[in-house]
Order: sequence, then structure tokens, then C-alpha cells
Amino acid sequence: MKTSTFGAIVLSAIATSVAGAGIVVSTNKIVWDMQTGGAGLTSVTETFNGIANGSYADPYTASIGSVGSGMTWSASAAGGLFVQSGLFSTNNPADLTFTFSPGIQAVAGNFFATDIAFGAVPALFRVTLSDGTGYEGFAESGSDFTGFFSTSGATITSLTVRVTPLQGEADLYPTVDNLYFGIPAPGVFALLGVAGVLGFGMRRR
Repeated sequence: MKTSTFGAIVLSAIATSVAGAGIVVSTNKIVWDMQTGGAGLTSVTETFNGIANGSYADPYTASIGSVGSGMTWSASAAGGLFVQSGLFSTNNPADLTFTFSPGIQAVAGNFFATDIAFGAVPALFRVTLSDGTGYEGFAESGSDFTGFFSTSGATITSLTVRVTPLQGEADLYPTVDNLYFGIPAPGVFALLGVAGVLGFGMRRR
């Protein structure tokens, strides 16, 4: 039986470097674009629009970017994943974890909470980095933006979104509208291929 507890969205960006590596958090995409552009990175966007609606097995893996300047992302969640009209979410109210290969210097997204029908639900969120740095904010809709940029050049290898319902509310699901990546210019590393995993199981909605 589903339960309700006080809730918050928790985004954990895990860096491969030692604790203390500088990571800047921005809630303005223009600022994040300036940071990535200034570092010579190319910004690419995963909109999820090319993924058919329905439930998917854990993990779901895909690649983005052109040959020579691409990267692979993988998403996982207990109980599987669910996609609806370009929104990437979980099949159950469980943590949603993205991993990146190779690691990247900058990542951002529209992170928020949805109910069982994919309606956006206002929620608090907390960002916790590997060096113990924390960031807290508030997301009301899929247009809210949070971006991470490593000023030291340390690579970010994963990001976890955690959502728990507010008291008295139904279960909430971690949801992402877009993922934005700051990746090296062409020729720095090769595209690692595409591997989508077919859907399975009961539909969330």
C-alpha cells in the first residue's frame, strides 16, 4: 500500500573527483549556457520526444550528440521507467538516476514532481553533491531549471532525482522534461552507440 511522507526533490550530482571540487549551481539557463560556452563546451539537449509513450525496463540507455562529440546516458529506477509526451519519469514513486558515459563537465535539466496522471505538483528540492555541498530550491512546473557546471573540470558521472509526497498528498514521481549536456567539441571522444530497452509490465497511468 502506498504511503505519504513529507517530501522534497533531491538531486544528487556525483563527481568523480575528490571532495571539494568546485561545482556551480544555476537556476537560469542563460547563465548555464554562458558557463558551458565559455568553457568551450557544446550544449546538446535530450528532449525525450523521440521515446514512445509507455513503460520501460530498468535501465533505459541512449546516446546523444554527433559522432566524435557524443555521450551515452542511462536512466534507472526501481520498478522501471515511464515516458509520457516527452516527459521522462518513473513507473513507481521511486528515485530516478541518470548516469553519463563518459563523465561530463556540465549537466542541467527541468526537474520537477508529477502526480500519477503526469500533472506537475509544486515541491521543494535539495541538490546534494559528492563534496557535501547542498542546494535547496522550489519547483512548480516543468519549466523550472537547475544546472550544474564543474569549474575545476571534474567530471559529473551521475545525477539522482528523489521525490517524496508532501503530507496529505498522493504519491509523487520524479520527472524530467529536458536534459541539457555540456560536452567537448567534436573529436574529443567518440559516440558510444544507442541502446534502447523495450517497455514492460503494468502502466503507471
